[in-house]
Amino acid sequence: MQWIWESIKNVYAFLAVLPIIPFLLVYFGYGAFTGDKKKAFSTAMDVTTALLIGCVAVLFNKIFHSSFGIYGILLILLLGGGLLGNVQYRLKGNINMRRIMRAIWRLGFFLMSLCYVILMCIGIGKSFFNV
Repeated sequence: MQWIWESIKNVYAFLAVLPIIPFLLVYFGYGAFTGDKKKAFSTAMDVTTALLIGCVAVLFNKIFHSSFGIYGILLILLLGGGLLGNVQYRLKGNINMRRIMRAIWRLGFFLMSLCYVILMCIGIGKSFFNV
């Protein structure tokens, strides 16, 4: 049973370190399966977001010698959801949780992608210059 858990962790770690690989696999695989490129792109974004959250949290923890990475990301996502929910309630008078969750998850993809690139550059720079 232990080897199954270790295998899952290793596969997740490999896919999270290079998030472009699962993005492309899901995009082209789902696109070929359904023929809907727009749906394939959004599905690839959704899958890659989960990998990016883990990767950015680990990069943050390693670079800044902290253990706040995942908690900070979850805090930002929750605050964003609260802000979007407030805007939606003020504009429409009701809250559609599904739309809020989808919007936060998709915005998280762009935010995590940006953080991934920045933190990866910082990490490579720190290891290159032995800072």
